Amino acid sequence: MMDEDRLIEVAALPDDPEFDVALRPRTLEEFVGQERVKEQLALLIDGARQRSEPVDHLLFSGPPGLGKTTLGQIVANEMGAAFQPSSGPALDRPSDLAAILTNLEDGDVLFVDEIHRMPRTVEEVLYPALEDFNLDVILGKGPTARSIRLELPRFTLIGATTRPGRITLPLRERFGFSPTWDGS
Repeated sequence: MMDEDRLIEVAALPDDPEFDVALRPRTLEEFVGQERVKEQLALLIDGARQRSEPVDHLLFSGPPGLGKTTLGQIVANEMGAAFQPSSGPALDRPSDLAAILTNLEDGDVLFVDEIHRMPRTVEEVLYPALEDFNLDVILGKGPTARSIRLELPRFTLIGATTRPGRITLPLRERFGFSPTWDGS
């Protein structure tokens, strides 16, 4: 005989999202596992703080469930920056990326999960944004089209992937730090 008081509710409760956020670690010290990665990130964050600059672009790759997204949020928290999450498949057109980039503030962290699934046309727009913090926009079509260059704030891109072999070499080379994750 089952005790009805012991049944588990499968529907989400209204306060579940806040509870989930409250359980996530907010600092490197609170994060469990990946000791070597945490140590390296602590050095990068400390150096960026001392220079009053954003952290260099980061690429987190490894199996699912190791905390890549959480560590991305921690980097933003440690730098006192806003965390803007997105995903490779959601960035379907260059204009999708342009909309996000032009709304970033100085020092913000743009987190792109499944970055290996970002279309190549979007990736091409990302290159000058990562290197020079500029965004080239084409206005119009045909012979009357003209290009304008928008200055972007200095930001940090954190890419996350479970399939590092699917990231193109030009994109991979634009990340300043790509730690090796382990199963711990």
